[in-house]
Amino acid sequence: MATISLLLIFLLHAATVISADLRPGFYHSTCPDAESIVRGVMRKALIREPRSVASVMRFQFHDCFVNGCDGSMLLDDTPTMLGEKLALSNINSLRSYEVIDEAKEELEKACPGVVSCADIVIMAARDAVALAGGPDWKVRLGRLDSLTASQEDSNNIMPSPRANASALVDLFRKFNLSIRDLVALSGSHSIGQARCFSIMFRLYNQSGSGKPDPAIEPGFREKLDKLCPLNVDQNVTGDLDATPCVFDNQYFKDLVAGRGFLNSDQTLFTFPKTRGYVELYSRDQSQFFKDFVNGMLKMGDLQSGHCGEVRKNCRVVNGHSDHLLLE
Repeated sequence: MATISLLLIFLLHAATVISADLRPGFYHSTCPDAESIVRGVMRKALIREPRSVASVMRFQFHDCFVNGCDGSMLLDDTPTMLGEKLALSNINSLRSYEVIDEAKEELEKACPGVVSCADIVIMAARDAVALAGGPDWKVRLGRLDSLTASQEDSNNIMPSPRANASALVDLFRKFNLSIRDLVALSGSHSIGQARCFSIMFRLYNQSGSGKPDPAIEPGFREKLDKLCPLNVDQNVTGDLDATPCVFDNQYFKDLVAGRGFLNSDQTLFTFPKTRGYVELYSRDQSQFFKDFVNGMLKMGDLQSGHCGEVRKNCRVVNGHSDHLLLE
């Protein structure tokens, strides 16, 4: 019995250590087509629904900030666990989980029990950017999937669309991400849409004043008023920038012009510590791309240090008797 216990301790320790060994080409020998399989799934998702790739890209942010990049946000609720899908920042916001499911199904056919869901999120986020016309890069892989999720942790960590740049700077600092990282990674809003729910306070009661956000350019304010009147279905969506299907630096140009959709975006231009980077990226798309890739890699390295497994189904943990550790 003692031998079995020692072996179990060793294996659990190995899961933590191996999870920290992130490197490009991790699946070169165990599943050589892993990255091409994920990109193929993302390409089909883009054709089916262009908005889906932006949704999948955001999974990396919502997964990695909450106890590291471990696929925890993909877990469904259970009778004994409230997962992260219904957390305040995720409910009615995150979507396209089925794209990750599809990638996992294809990978299980090709290489059963090898590629973690956490790594699929990282690959898919990179592919979303590349397929939308943005930069491409080599991702570091080798993560394990968590055995649990925490709605409470997600609620406590993830920022609200009402957050201002100062609060975002403080949040990113906790993860050793710089102000430059913050602004560059905010450029993820170069693609996709957001709900009227996220901006109603900006339009009608900014800071409890009963007035709109004065930073909104008047012509853009008129457009938003038509999209999101007071009696609107707040699930109606609007574009995050003027080119929502193309990953480019238009997002930053819009912020300079006072046309940021979210409060958390527009304050990056009005806040002195972040304004310079917004101006830089609005002028220099290549620098934005370079810094965005660097930020995605740094964020992708965030880990909890907890033990994990390679899930067979990204929505549920494996049975206790068949945990599959990365080799």
